[in-house]
Order: sequence, then structure tokens, then C-alpha cells
Amino acid sequence: MTGMRLATPLLALQQGYSTLAVGVLLALFSVTQVFMAIPAGRFTERHGLKPPVQISVVMACFGAGLAVFWPTFPVLCIAALTTGGATGVTVIALQRHVGRISANANQLKETFSWLAIGPAISNFIGPFFAGLMIDYAGAMPGDADGFRATFVMLTLFPLFAWFWIRNIQEKPIAPQLPEHANLRVWDLLHEPMMRRLLLVNWLLASCWDVHTFVVPVLGHDRGLSASVVGTILGSFAVASALTRVILPWVARHLQEYRLLTGAMICSGLIFAIYPMVYSAWAMGICSVCLGVVLGVVQPMVMSTLHQITPAHRQGEALGLRIMTVNASSVVMPLIFGAAGAVVGISVVFWVVGCAVASGAPQAWRLRPKGHPTELP
Repeated sequence: MTGMRLATPLLALQQGYSTLAVGVLLALFSVTQVFMAIPAGRFTERHGLKPPVQISVVMACFGAGLAVFWPTFPVLCIAALTTGGATGVTVIALQRHVGRISANANQLKETFSWLAIGPAISNFIGPFFAGLMIDYAGAMPGDADGFRATFVMLTLFPLFAWFWIRNIQEKPIAPQLPEHANLRVWDLLHEPMMRRLLLVNWLLASCWDVHTFVVPVLGHDRGLSASVVGTILGSFAVASALTRVILPWVARHLQEYRLLTGAMICSGLIFAIYPMVYSAWAMGICSVCLGVVLGVVQPMVMSTLHQITPAHRQGEALGLRIMTVNASSVVMPLIFGAAGAVVGISVVFWVVGCAVASGAPQAWRLRPKGHPTELP
């Protein structure tokens, strides 16, 4: 999906589509996840890890494969829907699996920190190699053959995902109790800690959305090649991955709410500086700094979520989180595209930076009243 998120907007811009159209295209990566998240969470609770991932592999291969044969804007939209939806279902299944095999709060932080390295690496591999293929696989940089070769490569990636998990041994799935059958997912929002966590997660996820959207647009406007744009996005991913490598040890000494509060303040400062730099090197440095800051977010959010949610409802809670974040990801690129066309990309950066920094008090209020070590 990360490779498609680089290749599809670049191809759309090359075909003459506006930044607003690119915003629509990027929003479609999240549309399917909005509607599939809660059903996927419940499906995962009933069937475990492998069946959801099998469905996701088929969806992702289908979408990316279509773009190989018909690299037109409508087909790119279909590819965005299928690859985005496949990724959302897989993320829920993997996170639910990791939550089930963790025995206590400290282990939750450590295992989710290790799990988060995977998406961080993919955020480098996808854009970096997609950019290289676009520039060098065709007769000329950025020609149709380069984009087709990129989509072929991306079609193969989901098959590797299945290869790595095919032999995983899962814990037995507990039967659903009658008193749990009629519970509504919206009941989870009655808890103040859940509402607060979703708000913090949404604000920090918006930073990822605006960075993913704006960097290709900025790079295109400033005449940077696809490989340079991919490297800038890739540097963000590398920094995020390296942060998550050391995070299991850092998390032993710092609680989740402290790391989340610091991430919100630092993100706001970086977003204030980012639009004032113009060279590829300077953009790369800002990208690395943002990757370091945001690299701590997902593991800490997931650890907190599993501590505040009953075990039999964690699949639904994961689905609710994915749904809210991706509902924002549908709307925000549209807003970014429209705002960028009217007032400029710099204003988009500054508004998002102010919003995420203003949410720091909510992150601080995620401080737990007690310090339980054993999960319910």
C-alpha cells in the first residue's frame, strides 16, 4: 500500500490531474478501511489471524494487478480501495494476535514496539523501490513502462506477507459468551479514556496523512524526481523503524502517556518548520525528525488500548480505532487538496501542526490511575 500511495498520485499528476484529484485518490486508500474495520475486528475475534490475512492478500493482489493492465485514473481509484482495505484488515488481525499473546502491560509495550517495526520498514521499502522503478524501469524516467513495472512489483508484495505468517501457531479462540452477543461497538465510547485515546490517535495520524500527501506535491512543484521524493518519504520510514527498534527498551522506563505527549509537542514544532525549507536535503532532515517522533506513537496507543479494553472486545476496539483514523484519512486529503489549491501547502502544514500540539493536554490525561501489570 505504501508503494501504491507514492506511485498512484505521481501517475495522476503526470496525467494532468489536479491536487484535488490526488487528494480524492489518496482518500480512497482509507474509504474501505472505514467500512470494513469493525466487521473485520469481529471476524478476527471469531476466526483468528490467518483467514483475514488470506482475504487481504487476494484483495491487494487484485487491486495492484489491475493497475498493471489499465493504469488509468478510475482503475487507480479501484487499486486504492482494494489495497487500502486489505491493509486495514491485516493490521487488525495482526494487532489482535499480538494482544492475545502478551501477558502483561510491559510485554504489551514491547511486543507492539516490535510489531510496529514492520509497517515502518514497509514505509521505506514501498516508496523507495516504487520511486526507483518509476525512474529506471522504463525507457525514460516516469514513462508508462516504469509505472507498469512498479505495479507488477507491488502485486507480488502481498504474497510475501502470506509466506511469512503461513506457519504461525495461534492460541485457541475462546467461544463467544451469550452475554457478549448483543454488545454494541459504540458502547466503548462511553469510557472517557477510550474517547481521549481515539482523539490523540486521530491527531497524530493526521500528521502521517499530511506528510504522505504533501511531500509528493511539494516534490512535484519543486522539480524533484520520483526517486528523490521516494527517498524523502523513505527516510521518514527508516527513522521511524530505527526508533521502534530501541523503543522496547525506552518503554520500560517511560509510560505511554509521557511518550504520546512529547510526540504531539515535537510534531507541532516540526510542522512549523517544514514548509520553510526548500532543498531535498533539508526536507529529508525534517522527514527524519518527524519519523523519530511519530515512530513511538502506534506502539504506545496500542498498548494503552489493550489495557483499557476488556479482552473479549479488543477486536472491536481495534476496528473502532482503525475506522476513526481512516474516516479522518478520507476527509483530510480532500481538505488538504482543496486548501493547498486555495491558500497553499504551507498553511496546511501550520494548521495541522497547531492542532496536534494543542492536543498534548489530552495525551497527558491518559495517565493511568493505577499501574496494573497483569492483563484482565
